[in-house]
Amino acid sequence: MSLTIKVPPVGESITEVTLSGWKKKDGDEVKMDEVIAELESDKATFELTAEKAGILRIVAKEGDTLPIGAVVATIEESGTAGSVVKESAPAAQPQPVVVATAPAPASANTIPATNGAAPAASLQVKVPTVGESITEVTLSRWIKKDGDAVAMDEPIAELESDKATFELTAEKAGILKTIAKEGDTLPIGAVVCTIEGVGAAKAAEAAPATATVINNSNTTYASGTPSPAAAKILAEKGVDAKALSGTGVGGRITKEDALLAEKVSENPQISKAAQSQIAEPAKPAAPAPKVESAAPGSRTDRREKMSSLRKTVAKRLVAVKNETAMLTTFNEVDMAPIMELRAKYKDKFKEKHGVGLGFMSFFTKAVCEALKEWPAVGARIEGEEVVYSNFADISIAVSAPKGLVVPVIRNAESLSLAGIEKAVAALAVKARDNKLTLEEMTGGTFTITNGGVFGSMMSTPIINSPQSAILGMHNIIERPVAVNGQVVIRPMMYVALSYDHRIIDGRESVSFLVRVKQLLEDPTRLLLGV
Repeated sequence: MSLTIKVPPVGESITEVTLSGWKKKDGDEVKMDEVIAELESDKATFELTAEKAGILRIVAKEGDTLPIGAVVATIEESGTAGSVVKESAPAAQPQPVVVATAPAPASANTIPATNGAAPAASLQVKVPTVGESITEVTLSRWIKKDGDAVAMDEPIAELESDKATFELTAEKAGILKTIAKEGDTLPIGAVVCTIEGVGAAKAAEAAPATATVINNSNTTYASGTPSPAAAKILAEKGVDAKALSGTGVGGRITKEDALLAEKVSENPQISKAAQSQIAEPAKPAAPAPKVESAAPGSRTDRREKMSSLRKTVAKRLVAVKNETAMLTTFNEVDMAPIMELRAKYKDKFKEKHGVGLGFMSFFTKAVCEALKEWPAVGARIEGEEVVYSNFADISIAVSAPKGLVVPVIRNAESLSLAGIEKAVAALAVKARDNKLTLEEMTGGTFTITNGGVFGSMMSTPIINSPQSAILGMHNIIERPVAVNGQVVIRPMMYVALSYDHRIIDGRESVSFLVRVKQLLEDPTRLLLGV
């Protein structure tokens, strides 16, 4: 008996992943919980493990983009018939595929059909876990109707949380029996519908009960079938999937294929010849004609599809503005003491610790000390309760290739300046290489963002929900200031603290920022804790 391995839910806003690499090969014997592949989303990279011991049969290829719930591989028990059939076929020839609606006699050249007419037990489809802070979702609409025949992994409904919208897919083929109604608010784990196992029997009524062996190596059960993400794009743009040939596993139409088709349908300057090349990728053809660039002075627009990361960030920022009573308080910091300290010890610091001494470690350390005195700044609201943390998990805003990410330095209050710098450097490298894991980006009690690296003089940063405050650093500019009655030139930085007035009062926010200023202008306080 084989076990199907699917792409698991990996985050509240992630609808698809890329299979970046196989750790095991097709036909390898794997152990339970052994890592078999590496998947990559727009936010993180994570490992896929074997759910039982057996022989690995690979379905998806490296580089494939797969929707959540898509089949990646199967694991067969050692010595099963499936593995015997595979071994008996020549290694260089593709295994013939059987397209059947009823059981067919087995032979050396066919694979027994598995979608026979015998009824099977019904399967309950429940609301999946979609994020650490999401406890309920709303059933916004049914994509399929009650009594419809559905295919495995086909989208059947659209669920919506306070942070993201995602599709619910069928976990097996059969007849859909809806339970929840559109507009219902459902807790995580609630039953949304059932799928009855008689779907194959109804499908069999529309076709002869014979098996057809297809020996064309370019045609499989997946040929011309769009993935859930691709199907949604095609439906929105009114593009017929029958006019496309997929480039995915077994000829499946991927999201990239759908996006390309979308561009063709929207751009009338691309010739019909170019469209036929897209529809028939198997035929060798000359490159599609290039669209002439716009003449100087012409008024044209360029449209790009928003990345899932950008869409998620946009929704969260708007939600924070609408759901919090956000205010910002400002102050300025004389950076001369820290700059002098860095200039004096940066070489010895790097020689000893193997990492440079930057400004972020001083600001992080100052924030941790200030949070001890003003814990409300690091608190958060959950329902009707205020949650205070006795630790400081500091989120650091980093500009990554795909957009803004906010990895977390855990227990920053217990780290030295060297420990903080090492953590910042490691997270920055992972962010640049798109290797951050979900665990490294979740949680956090307070955020620091540095717009100064891009030249920002002053800004009002937006709170990183569900946190209640964020500190904004800015560029350092030499300005004339009064010191002991004398006008002197000093390297000054404006700092901003945006905070949620529902939980943080003006006295606490101003006092917190003043304390951060004091610690930065006299770094000795950080060492002595005074």
